[in-house]
Amino acid sequence: MPKRYKIESEEEKNILEDLFIEYGLGAKPFIKWAGGKGQLIRQFKKFYPKELELGLIKRYIEPFVGGGSIFFDIAQNYKIEDAKLFDINPELILLYKVVQRDVSKLIEFLEKYSKEYLQLNDDNKRKYFYELRDYYNKHRFEINYKSYSELWIPRAAQTIFLNKTCFNGLFRVNSKGQFNVPYGDYKNPSFFSHENLLAVSKILEIADIRCEDFTKIAPYVSKNTFVYFDPPYRPISATSSFKSYSSNEFNDEHQIELGEFYRKLSKTGAKLMLSNSDPKNVNPKDSFFDDLYAGFQIYYVKASRMINSNGAKRGAINEIVVINY
Repeated sequence: MPKRYKIESEEEKNILEDLFIEYGLGAKPFIKWAGGKGQLIRQFKKFYPKELELGLIKRYIEPFVGGGSIFFDIAQNYKIEDAKLFDINPELILLYKVVQRDVSKLIEFLEKYSKEYLQLNDDNKRKYFYELRDYYNKHRFEINYKSYSELWIPRAAQTIFLNKTCFNGLFRVNSKGQFNVPYGDYKNPSFFSHENLLAVSKILEIADIRCEDFTKIAPYVSKNTFVYFDPPYRPISATSSFKSYSSNEFNDEHQIELGEFYRKLSKTGAKLMLSNSDPKNVNPKDSFFDDLYAGFQIYYVKASRMINSNGAKRGAINEIVVINY
């Protein structure tokens, strides 16, 4: 399957995006992740730097890769030559590297888990989930996250299995680093797509994947670089605070550190784009991000996020997009 597509008009672009969503054409995220950007890609495209369309940007960097929606869009539609994908979650980076290096073996393990699980009745499915979750937590100490090994492959398959069968597709750990999301009780969950995992593996050939914090991207940023920051979002209400997908919470001090880092990188001439929550959804006087990113362009996009415990009050809310160009 070709990596890039020539699109002649805005109408053709919208049709192609709809086909990708409806029929799964091309590579798309293979794991659910909190704050995934799949629903926002069409809006985000309007903010991509024009140098990306002109083929002048050769490197793409994502310091908080998560599910990778924006990476998959850019890698398949623009002429980047390499990508740097960073995240501090070791399980996520392990998973990406296994898909990149050993996708066929990963598929074999996923087929095994899928076959075992789907033949069970509802009670035994629940039991299977919790037994595998316990095994996953207990055996994390056997994994050397800094050195690739055969042990990584079943570990990656377990991550995908738990992600697809746990409640709401969350990845959350407690202060001890234990995955603690409860069972999701889905009747017939779709664990994986052979075709998509193979397509993802092919696209990841251009990627340097690392378990590092966002500041470690600095040596790789230059004028012909596009960096997209998608940090853990700042909670906009008491009920929306998500206890983290790693054992390290991303608080306001980290948001400020990121803002200062963004300002420093901007001086390199690189094109920078950042998204986050808009605190004005619940407090019109909250100028946290206006102050932090003063001097840069701040735009707003609509996103469907659940920020209220009352289902009747959930709906489209604003999120911010900050660009330096």
